[in-house]
Amino acid sequence: MANQMSDETIESIRQSNDVVDIVGEYVQLKKQGRNYFGLCPFHSENTPSFSVNQEKQIYHCFGCGKGGNIITFIMELEGFTFQQTIHYLAEKSGQPIPELKQSNQNAPNSEEQSTLEAYQWLTKLYHHLLGHSKDGKKALAYLHERGFSDEVIDRFQIGYSPTSKDFVAQFLENKGFHKQVMANAGILTTNAGGEYFDRFQGRVIFPIRNHLGKTIGFGGRTISGQEPKYLNSPESSLFRKSKLLYNFDIARSEIRKKGEVILFEGYADVIAAHQADVVNGVASLGTSLTDTHASLLRRYVDTVLICYDGDNAGQSATYKAIKLLRKVGCTIKVAALPHNYDPDQFIQEYGKEKFKSQVIEAADTEMTFIKRYLKKDFNLNLEGDRLQYVEKVIEEIAMLNSSIERDHYLRELAEEFKLSFEALTQELMSRMRNVTKNDDNSQRFGNTNGGNQQKYPKKQKQQLSKAFQNAERRLLAYMLQNPQIAERVKESIGSQFNIEQHQIIVTHLYGFYEDGNEADSSRFISYLDDVNLQQTVVELSMMDNSWEMTEKELQDYIHIIQSEQTDSAKIGQLQSKMKDLEKTDPKEAAKVAMEIIKIKQQSKNGVSF
Repeated sequence: MANQMSDETIESIRQSNDVVDIVGEYVQLKKQGRNYFGLCPFHSENTPSFSVNQEKQIYHCFGCGKGGNIITFIMELEGFTFQQTIHYLAEKSGQPIPELKQSNQNAPNSEEQSTLEAYQWLTKLYHHLLGHSKDGKKALAYLHERGFSDEVIDRFQIGYSPTSKDFVAQFLENKGFHKQVMANAGILTTNAGGEYFDRFQGRVIFPIRNHLGKTIGFGGRTISGQEPKYLNSPESSLFRKSKLLYNFDIARSEIRKKGEVILFEGYADVIAAHQADVVNGVASLGTSLTDTHASLLRRYVDTVLICYDGDNAGQSATYKAIKLLRKVGCTIKVAALPHNYDPDQFIQEYGKEKFKSQVIEAADTEMTFIKRYLKKDFNLNLEGDRLQYVEKVIEEIAMLNSSIERDHYLRELAEEFKLSFEALTQELMSRMRNVTKNDDNSQRFGNTNGGNQQKYPKKQKQQLSKAFQNAERRLLAYMLQNPQIAERVKESIGSQFNIEQHQIIVTHLYGFYEDGNEADSSRFISYLDDVNLQQTVVELSMMDNSWEMTEKELQDYIHIIQSEQTDSAKIGQLQSKMKDLEKTDPKEAAKVAMEIIKIKQQSKNGVSF
C-alpha cells in the first residue's frame, strides 16, 4: 500500500496535519490535562470517552477501543483507502503527491466514483446555464426576486436544469459517462421508450454536498408549477438523506467557532440566513431530523438552535427534534418566528438585522417552547384541561438535566396556575423516579442534585492480569517512548516476551529504531498492518509514563518476564511427572499437583492496568 510512494512523502504529509486539527473537524474536542476529549465518532455515546494526544499524535477511545494515528482515523471514518487518505491529507496541507496521482491515473473507476465525478460536472453545467441560457436567465430572475444575491448564488453554486429532454444526457455521454450507470445512480431517468433524460428538467438546482464539499445529490425547485414543488435526488450509496445535513461543509468552521449550530427546515432558509450573515446554519433534506443527524450535531456542538417554520407543521417538527436532540445531550434553544412565517419570508420582509435580533438572539429555551407548544392541545379555561396540562409540563420538567432549571420552571408553573410549589415538587420527584427506572435515562437523570455534570463511563471490571502480562505492557510502554530502554531490553531478552502479540510488536519496534527513527508512536503505527496490533500500541502509548524508569524497575520487569518462561517450563515438566505418578503413586501425584498450583499462584500476583 505505502510502496507506491516514498516513506519520506508519507511522513511529510502526516507531520503536516495535526491530529487535533483533523479530528477536531469531526469531533468537538475539549482539553483536559494533557489530552483532548470528545464524543467518539465510531460509536454512539453521551459522555466523552474519546481521547486525543497532541504530543504523540494519536487518538484512543476508552469506550470502543478504537485507536491510531491521523491516517488510520481518516481511513476508518471516511472509508478511504490508504492512497485516498494520503491524497486527502496532502490536499489539506497543500502538498502535491505526483507519485500518488500517477499511480491512480490508470485505475478503473467504480460506478460510485463515476457518479461522484458526474455530479461535479453537472454542478458546473447547471450553474453555467443559470446565467447563460434563455430559460436559465428566467430562473436567475426568479432567484433575484426571492432576494438571492449573485454572490450567494455563486457561493452555493445554484444552477438551472434546461427543459430540453436529452441535453444533460448527451452532455454526460460526451464526457464519457454511461447512461445506464447514470440512471442507476438516479442522475438520469428513463421512459417506457428507453430514452434517458434529466429528472430535474426546468428546475432551479441546489447542489447538495457531503461534509468534504463534494456534490453528491441535487435538490430541484420548480419555477413553473411542476409537481412536486421540491424534488431531491433518490437515495443511493452516496446520497442518504437520513445522514446528510445541507450546508454542513460550509458551516462547519463557523459552527465550531461559535459552539452553536442553527437547524433549519430547508436549503432556501439556510441560504437566506447565510445572506443575512447567519452562517452557522444547516438543514435536513426533505425529511425529519433523525437520530443520526442528532448524534452528528452533538459531536460538534453543545448547543442547537432550532429555527423551523412558524406554522403548525413546523412547530410539531420542532417538538420532535427537541426529543431527539435531548437524548444525545444537546442544550436546545428555539427561535420564535411569527405564526406562518418561515425564516426566508421573515428575512425578506423585515431584513437581516431584525432576523438576528428578534429571531436568533431572542430564541427561547426548550422548556419555554414546550410549554407554549403543549397549550394548543388544551382549553385552559376548563379545570380538567388545566390539570392535564400541568401534568404534561411536569413530565417535561422531569427530563431536564439541571436542578436549577427544574426549580425555575416549577415555580413558574406554580405561580401561573396558583398551585402549591411543594405539591408540584412532590409530583416532580415522583415523575423523576419513574424516569430513572429506564436504564437509558437513569444515567442521565439519576443525579437529582442537578447540574450539567460531566459523566464518564464506568470502567468494566477486568480480570486481574498476571504479573508477567503487566510487566510486558509496562515495559513496552516505556520502549515506545524511549529507544535506549528498547535497546537494553533487546540486549537482555530480545523478542522473548510471553505474549505473542507483544513479541510481534517488539520485533517491529526494534526494526523501527534500527531504521534511524526517533520514538514516535504515531509514525510507528504506520509500520504495522494489523489493526489489533495498532490499537494495542495506541493503548500502551496512552499510558501515563511521565516518570523516569529506574534501573531496578527495568530489571524487575525483565526478571518477571523471564521467570514466567522458566515457570512455564517447570509446570510442563511437573505436569508430565504428575501424569506418570497418577497411575503408580496418587499421593505423590497430589503433592506434585500442589507444587504446580503454588507456581501458578505466584505468577498471578500482579496488578491490573
